[in-house]
This record gives sequence, C-alpha cells and structure tokens, in this order.
Amino acid sequence: MEKEIREIQENLKLGKYQNEAAVSQGIIQRILASLSWPIYDTSVVIPEYSIESKRVDFALCHPPNKPLIFIEIKQVGQSVGAEKQLFEYAFYQGIPLAILTYGQEWQFFLPAEQGEFSDRRVYKLDFLERNISDIVEVLNKYLSYENVRSGKAIESARKDYRNIRQQREAAYTLPDAWQKLIDEGDELLIDLLTDKVGSLCGYKPSPDKVIQFLSNQLILSTNFTKRNIIQKKKKIKPSVPIKKIQQTGFELFGEFHSENSARDAMLHILNLLADNDPTFLDRYASLQKHGRTRRYLAKNREELNPSRPDLAFSDEYSRELRPGWWVDVNLSKQSIEKVVKMACQVASIKFGKDLKLYL
Repeated sequence: MEKEIREIQENLKLGKYQNEAAVSQGIIQRILASLSWPIYDTSVVIPEYSIESKRVDFALCHPPNKPLIFIEIKQVGQSVGAEKQLFEYAFYQGIPLAILTYGQEWQFFLPAEQGEFSDRRVYKLDFLERNISDIVEVLNKYLSYENVRSGKAIESARKDYRNIRQQREAAYTLPDAWQKLIDEGDELLIDLLTDKVGSLCGYKPSPDKVIQFLSNQLILSTNFTKRNIIQKKKKIKPSVPIKKIQQTGFELFGEFHSENSARDAMLHILNLLADNDPTFLDRYASLQKHGRTRRYLAKNREELNPSRPDLAFSDEYSRELRPGWWVDVNLSKQSIEKVVKMACQVASIKFGKDLKLYL
C-alpha cells in the first residue's frame, strides 16, 4: 500500500486530480482496493448510493447491501455545506462512520455523536502533510475491509472520539483549575515562582505579590473564554451596537479594540493570541501555507519574503512583533484579513463570531 500512497502523493503534487471523477477513480477506488475491499462487488462497494433523491459517492457495506460507511467526494473550494449534507445522508441511514474528502485531505466523522460538525470529527488526514507510514496506519485503522467487517474500525473511531472529547473538556476546565490553585494559595506554585524571581534578580517577592501577579494573569487569560464573556455581558451592556461600529479595529469575545490602522489591528490580535497561548506563534509559523511567495510570521526577517532579500530589513515591510518574532506588514486589507483568519484557526476560535474584524 505504501507504493500506492507514494504515487498518489506525486500525482497530487502534479495536480492530476482535477475533478470528482478523477479523485474517485484515481484515489478512492485505488485505496479501497489496497485495503482489500472487493471494489468490483457492487453489493459491498456501492458507487452513487441512492438516498431518496440524493446520492452518496460510495457506500461501503457489511453485510452486503447494508451500508456502514459513507464516502463523499468534493472538489477543492466547493466543500461549503458538504459536512451538513453528508451528515444528513448518514442520519437517514444510521451510518456510524462518514468520510469527506477531496483527495488530498480526508476527514473521518462519527455523525451520531454530539456537538457541531467539527466536534464530531475523529481524524483529519492530509496526504501531503503526513508521512506515508502514518497515512497507511490511519487508513488501515478506520477503513481496512478486515477491520470494518470485524467491527474494529468503528470501535477504534469511537475510542478516539472519546479521547478527543475528554481532552477538549480538560482544556475547557483548565481556567477553573488555575483559578482554584490561585484562590487556595497553592504553596508549590508560589514557591516555584518566588524562587525563579529570586534566581533572576536576587530578591524574592512576598507571597501576596506573587498571588496578586498570578491573579492578574488569570484575568487576562480568562478574557478569552466564552464562559466569562457571557457572564460579563449579563452585567455590562455594550454602549455601541456592533452594527454601528465604523472605526478600524476588532472585537474579541464581545470586547471592542479601536486601532489606528488595519496593520495595528493585525499586530494587536497576534499579540493577544500569543499572550493567551505560549505555543501560538510556533504553531502559526509552522503552517505550511502562508502567502503565495511569502511567510506572514517567522523567527527572522529573511524568512518572510525569501524572493526579496532587499526588503528584509525595511520597517515598511516587516515589524518585530515581540523579541524573536517578525511579521510581514506590507499587506493589503484583504491579506491582513487572511492573516487574522489563519490566526483564528490556529487559536481554535471562530472568525466572524468570536473575533470580528473592522477594517
């Protein structure tokens, strides 16, 4: 199967799969055959499976003619609403596992679970970002004919979903746990911070000063949680309706920040998200796709625009966001909006809802 995946990767890079039919024949059927599915038995692998007046690209069955998995193919850029459509198909038939793909990216869903569409996604697999052994492992785990027939595929998907849900709940509870540590004056936490300050400057702060500092940091971080914003909105009504906001700036979880320019808004947003999550800048910079020929965020100026080294040290083209991090600021408003949208994806917040941009 590794040979098949390698050839598919090469063809994806060359742009050989231009439509759904090409993805179906050149990728889906090829992978299913490698996973031991009898692709010529149309009672097991049913193409264009009918559901009332609609069709699913593939229904994988066990036993024959009883679908267990739906595979829906969409072209790149035409996937808006595809998740909802796929979930509707799965709902009508009681399908436990559904897959949405455009060839390069595969998303595995458990439609019957709770939450928004993204909450019910078990795994997202990108053929051009993952190595071959990882791709083979994931496909075998969720999609091999043997694992589907034995029930292991669905069992593994449900187990992975439970782990994801538990991690999401744990992350949501972190601010409460942090609040309790501070409220209770956790001695270990205070001692660690006190000793670190002492090693840096030679003087140790009082426990009260440490607790005050930690409390201030908590207030800043909890401004990013929806729970606290909702509680805040119950007490304070915004003086200016959002629809009436005309000045440049942004609204983050209901709090409006006025800025002098679109560039200043972008830099402020990146700084706020970096303050909230120490890993944010590293994760943003590691994104494979930034601009067509440039990077929006990098650890040195030269990396921002490799094709134009003459611009590297001009303040008109780059700005130091914070020590060791540089941002491309020679951007149109449209590009700035793209930078902010990418930042929202990295920070797992919703652009247009959790963060609204006014340029």
